[in-house]
Amino acid sequence: MYINDINLSPLVVSEPSESYKSGETVNRWVEVLVDCPGSTGLFTYRLPAQLEIKPGDILSVPFGAQQLGAIAIRLLAQPNIDLPPEKIREVEDIVSVGFFPSAYWELLNRVAAYYYTPLIQVIRVALPPGLLGRSQRRIRLVGGRGAGGSSYLLASADPLAFLTPTARQVWELLQGQPAGDYSFVYLQQKVKSAYRGIRELLRFGLVESYLEPPRLTRPKLQKAVTLTGTIDDELTTRQREILEVLRRHGGELWQNELLQICNASSSILKTLAQKGYIVVEEREVLRTEQGPTLVGDGAKSLTTAQASALTTIQTLDEFAQVLLHGVTGSGKTEVYLQAIAPLLNQGKSALVLVPEIGLTPQLTDRFRARFGNKVSVYHSALSDGERYDTWRQMLTGEPQVVIGTRSAVFAPLPNLGLIILDEEHDSSFKQDSPIPTYHARTVAQWRAELEHCPLVLGSATPSLETWVSVGTSPPSPLFASREGGQERNFNSSLFNQEAGGRSYYLSLPERINSRPLPPVEIVDMRQELQQGNRSIFSRSLQAALQELQERKQQGILFIHRRGHSTFVSCRSCGYVLECPHCDVSLAYHHTEEKAPELLRCHYCNYARSHPKFCPDCSSPYLKFFGSGTQRVTQELARQFPELRLIRFDSDTTRNKGSHRTLLTQFANGEADLLVGTQMLTKGLDLPQVTLVGVVAADGLLNLSDYRASERAFQTLTQVAGRAGRGEDPGRVIVQTYTTEHQVIAAVRSHDYQSFSQAELEQRQALNYPPYGRLILLRLSSLDPIPVQNTAQIIATALSTEEEFEILGPAPASILRVANRYRWQILIKFAPDALPQLPDWEEVRSLCPSSVSLTIDVDPLNIM
Repeated sequence: MYINDINLSPLVVSEPSESYKSGETVNRWVEVLVDCPGSTGLFTYRLPAQLEIKPGDILSVPFGAQQLGAIAIRLLAQPNIDLPPEKIREVEDIVSVGFFPSAYWELLNRVAAYYYTPLIQVIRVALPPGLLGRSQRRIRLVGGRGAGGSSYLLASADPLAFLTPTARQVWELLQGQPAGDYSFVYLQQKVKSAYRGIRELLRFGLVESYLEPPRLTRPKLQKAVTLTGTIDDELTTRQREILEVLRRHGGELWQNELLQICNASSSILKTLAQKGYIVVEEREVLRTEQGPTLVGDGAKSLTTAQASALTTIQTLDEFAQVLLHGVTGSGKTEVYLQAIAPLLNQGKSALVLVPEIGLTPQLTDRFRARFGNKVSVYHSALSDGERYDTWRQMLTGEPQVVIGTRSAVFAPLPNLGLIILDEEHDSSFKQDSPIPTYHARTVAQWRAELEHCPLVLGSATPSLETWVSVGTSPPSPLFASREGGQERNFNSSLFNQEAGGRSYYLSLPERINSRPLPPVEIVDMRQELQQGNRSIFSRSLQAALQELQERKQQGILFIHRRGHSTFVSCRSCGYVLECPHCDVSLAYHHTEEKAPELLRCHYCNYARSHPKFCPDCSSPYLKFFGSGTQRVTQELARQFPELRLIRFDSDTTRNKGSHRTLLTQFANGEADLLVGTQMLTKGLDLPQVTLVGVVAADGLLNLSDYRASERAFQTLTQVAGRAGRGEDPGRVIVQTYTTEHQVIAAVRSHDYQSFSQAELEQRQALNYPPYGRLILLRLSSLDPIPVQNTAQIIATALSTEEEFEILGPAPASILRVANRYRWQILIKFAPDALPQLPDWEEVRSLCPSSVSLTIDVDPLNIM
């Protein structure tokens, strides 16, 4: 095995031009890309005679003391002449037959190059979990939680007294785990210099180290019984009964189902199989997400604006970027459906990306009602087996529609005819960590370009990047305008290459059936306080909730935060209870009546019980401050006891299928009010909702982020758009302490144009996106000193360049998260041409092993 120093960017999978048959060549070799951090280049392996491997196959190979996943790149008739044949190891097995067509491989190379990520890391993101398996080093207590080991150590009164503090920490972690077993990587994350403590424990014989083999996802097999012979008199009565049941079910049943129906054992089936009346064989069972049975749905009649937008989309047969800018409730989904229908008849597939898992049940049901079993779902909430089987179904080449979250942008759909990003403005399309820190919109654009198909970006509140790119605002140097402003050449400067397509702006300015946008009432909470109202709810919102109850209508209440209270403080000394692992306050979470009061960290998930006395001054006067979804629901229950509530946030939707369950309950009229966080803003279509209330808009406005105003406007406009989508008119009430804010004024009038114009002027003055570009370097370490020093060293090394501006280094807005201290460096530069960026490998070489570095290209979150 060897490393061949070749340039891996771009790397192309060789087409299998030669046939390598075991009878013709005794020794065959393959060069592979190995899934191992830190390894670069290709490695050579011998092919066993029984395996027929082609370029693009996913393999399992021995690598050092491990077993790792690898991608077959090219076959060799002879190994490298400098490599002794006896040192070449054999491929273990084929995990999956390759699927890397040239356009797909080019996409992966682009992502790797643009986001400064090793190619194998991009491949890992693109593939479903369990295909690139790897063995991992684990540490466990000897003899089950400490038996065995050094006799003099264990015989002492206090065995831990002989251990160093580091070894003691590792020992206590293992003792606290029921199986006394943790991965080496996990121990390294939890204990500083854990390897020294582990080495000490190994020397004393208190722990042992072992290699856990990779857990690879495989097809699920199940025994099926097939009727092959006629039922005759030679059989016993019982045997005839079983065969008769099998005949009535069409001659085929799963074995467990047949045994359950007949209340029989497998031995009787074995006898029937031996006599030749049945065949029992293993068949694959596809693990796919099962939705409810739906009544078929036909195409709806379109408004003039919808029909015009659909006509434009259907005339596109090559790469083009389309912004479908439709107000909330204007029928963007119906345009998607009617644009996809003819593509399926032509044998093409469509990819639909949504920002959150919570949005998929409603959207999926609409698509399945229209297209039946041609619709698949692909997102991280599926089990590994479901993702694996859905991924394999895509490879069949059958025309289909795949709906998924950002990772589905890599779905291996052949013959792709259309890509759609619904709610394209949403920040959930951007990956912050781990690498690659890709944006699904950017990758979707590249993919549409490579597949020669249109990309449709749908939103009521488009991102400013998209707004500028399609020519709806004054051009920046990046975009070359054309006559008319509605159609422009789009120059993707990502690689300084011409995209070769056009951009279109399509508007849906009115709701379906000319329903009006709901009026937005702004309530000044300062005046409410002055007039003696100390409730969470303004008098206007209280009256609206009372009216909701009387009219038997439904409403939505939006709160910026989950939990009960945002922090707990001592009224005597001002002490705030904080997370011991993060520099943030603990939020109070109410679980159920008479249950212990729980404080939880929203960053590392640390939890503790609520203390009776202040840890600092022992005062019993601890008070909850701020309002989360739990506190709001408690206050609602107190003031409006007859109002039925459903809480919809990440606390109540942790379990699989919970999004669908809660939304179905609400749609069926089992609750009057849906109380929740950001999830409520993402495309929910609930026609019976007539009231939307925003409890505190200020939490969205006052963030130390240049995107805060844009996000606040998008969130408030989106949640306001949930009201009045049915026959009854809607109403929106927004509570705030800053009524004069430009975002509040724009939300009140549903005026995206004026907001975007004012915001873009500020962005252009400060050279922020979309008129400038950013790269954020995130550094973190368990030790505060090395990370600060490293940040300063890197910033100094970068400051020699004149083509870009360096902001920082500076501590992150929350310095410590999960015991890791975080520093940041922001690189800002003009978008018209890429500057001579630094050699990132040299930058990484400045980081000691204790400091991790993440390069976030085009970051959305700089906090």
